[in-house]
Amino acid sequence: MTTRSRLLKMHPATLVLLSFLVAIVLGALLLKLPIAVGAGAVSWVDAFFTATSAICVTGLTVVDIGSRFTLFGQCIILLLIQVGGLGVMTISVALFQWVGWGASIRQRLAMQELFAAAPRKDIFSLVNSIIVFTVWAELIGAILLTVCWAPELGFFKAAYFALFHSIAAFCNAGFALFPDNLIGYSGHGLLNVAICLLIVIGGIGFPVLYDLRCWVNSRKRGRCRLSIQSKTVLWTTLVLIVGGALMYAFLERKALADSPSWHYRILVPLFQSITCRTAGFNTVDISSLREATLAMMIFLMFFGASPGSCGGGVKTTTLALLTAFTLSRVRHGRRVNLFKKSVPGDTMARAVSLVLVSIAIVCFVLFMLLIGDQAIARETSGAAHSFLGFLFETVSAFGTVGLSMGVTTELNTWGKGWIILMMIIGRVGILTFSYIIVGSGKDEGIEYAEESMMVG
Repeated sequence: MTTRSRLLKMHPATLVLLSFLVAIVLGALLLKLPIAVGAGAVSWVDAFFTATSAICVTGLTVVDIGSRFTLFGQCIILLLIQVGGLGVMTISVALFQWVGWGASIRQRLAMQELFAAAPRKDIFSLVNSIIVFTVWAELIGAILLTVCWAPELGFFKAAYFALFHSIAAFCNAGFALFPDNLIGYSGHGLLNVAICLLIVIGGIGFPVLYDLRCWVNSRKRGRCRLSIQSKTVLWTTLVLIVGGALMYAFLERKALADSPSWHYRILVPLFQSITCRTAGFNTVDISSLREATLAMMIFLMFFGASPGSCGGGVKTTTLALLTAFTLSRVRHGRRVNLFKKSVPGDTMARAVSLVLVSIAIVCFVLFMLLIGDQAIARETSGAAHSFLGFLFETVSAFGTVGLSMGVTTELNTWGKGWIILMMIIGRVGILTFSYIIVGSGKDEGIEYAEESMMVG
């Protein structure tokens, strides 16, 4: 059996995972080249970690990107971010279409795995819209950031930095070329607004952007109805952004009170609320925040972005469904309704299963990291890291966020391996990954007699 025939017989979920794994391996090989590394060598583990973090648009780093890698190495990382943000299958389908080749059924099904809300017949139209919109959004973002950095860095260096950070922000990656990320620009209004807009647009999901475009175009013909997914994503995103900013401002009110200006007190809470969803940029030192603030950020990172977007996590729609389900049961309702539409029972079952499996995976990886840290502490007679620090890093990797309390840079090979696995699971998706491991299974058709039992 040829390689092509094997690929054609693969399940779309397996094809999606395989495409990401191949991109990670190729990226790691390129980052190990002497031309990609500046001062000092990069180990194989660090090369794979950086490639995984880039292709999974996470932003967690174990080395300083700006100083350790050359311009060539940074361009490789930028390419991996762009490929990972758009999705390997998205780019491959677009290339096949542009050269006049038809996409196979498997590729279309794989695209359906990435963008489940898009009708299958609109896959090509969706891909074209994704590519065009991404280019324009990143180009406009790069222009705005160039204006911000040109007086300080000079035009050409500012343009390169602007393009790098614009792509990283739109793809929700969180990679920065500055040693302190964006802490030095915490009070810069235009820069904060530009980065935040890129993060939000890239995080609400391409199907929602496509739906919004169709909604705007159809208003002229009198047909202007958004899908229930688009409405849910937009409202949930708004609530999380505003709620997160208000919570941050309340919990860190003492630190904000000592801030130099009033717009700093507005920009910092808003930026952290947006970025801790999936982006990974930070304008404050994360390790200096209160434990209550970190716990709130863990909650936001866990649910992450929206389906079909550049981000990871359990997704905003899952949070909305669980909230609606809880309210329905409290009111003794039998159906879950959103925007005058009833949600199918199978969808609710998937949402609940997704959260439970995600929590189990986060707990398991956290346990593995704690075991490795305790072993290192005994061998070196050093102090173990905090439980909250490991939980923060684990959820950050799972949500493909990239925020860090500084624990990631101190991990050994054991810990880096588990974080790499979490980034892959978070980017590919729990449902897709669980299908690959468990398989579709067969319904045996056996149904036993029901018997009630106590709960709660």
